[in-house]
Amino acid sequence: MVLEHIKTGYKIMREFTLKRGCKNMNQMARVWSKVKTEKFQSTTPKILLFGAIIVALFVFQVFAGRVGNIIADLLPYGKLDPFEAFARVSVHHIIEMLIVLAVIMILGKLLKVDFGFGLGDRKTGTKYVVVYTAIFAGIALVTHILMLINNRLPVYDFPLNKNNILGTLGFQLLLSGPAEEILYRALPITMFVYVLGKSVKVKWGITLETLIASFLFTIAHMKWSLFPLTIEANYFQLFYAFVQGIILGKAYQDSHSIVYPMFMHSISNVLMVGTGYLFLDTP
Repeated sequence: MVLEHIKTGYKIMREFTLKRGCKNMNQMARVWSKVKTEKFQSTTPKILLFGAIIVALFVFQVFAGRVGNIIADLLPYGKLDPFEAFARVSVHHIIEMLIVLAVIMILGKLLKVDFGFGLGDRKTGTKYVVVYTAIFAGIALVTHILMLINNRLPVYDFPLNKNNILGTLGFQLLLSGPAEEILYRALPITMFVYVLGKSVKVKWGITLETLIASFLFTIAHMKWSLFPLTIEANYFQLFYAFVQGIILGKAYQDSHSIVYPMFMHSISNVLMVGTGYLFLDTP
């Protein structure tokens, strides 16, 4: 069997090189060496560019988050949100979203790429939202039942009054999904496809660009600093963020719209936070 494969391989190589005027093994070797060199030279710049885009996106995502924090820290929230439950994080996400939208507008005009702000495939997108919501509602309920049993329900730094409940849920519904999906899905996935020239399938309909975007999304859920070098991570939260990133990235690419992942992201946050409030409010 091995011998047959070797013969077949030699035959293919011989036919390939004979078409290029080769008359002996030395010429065949030189042709194959040239072909491999040309292939390497043609793919190397694209690989380097792809790596540079990953680094650039990571730096940009950090930059957008840091600028959002700086501006959010400048504003007073005493009367609106005395316990800082929702106002500051809302301003942070608004600034973050405005920054990435400005960049997307520039890139869209320069590169002529579509970042998926239309409704895309409505049937597919709606199906994703409905199925995801139904499944996640069950996950949120089971998660909080288990936390209740193990006496590990969430603890909040603010009282659960009307202002704080409406403010936090309003943030989760209106800002968390749109801001983060534009920054961590629409921008990176679209740019990766643009650089690669196509979407690269890996397995189960999941693409390389979605995996890398999910990795960047996961890093965003880590607390880290360079000077001094410190990293704080909740491993369950990182796993959760990575899986969520893959699901939302697949929804984005399958529906050709970032609108549906925005809804999915916001709905999941509202369900998880809101379920926590219901369990804590239960006598």
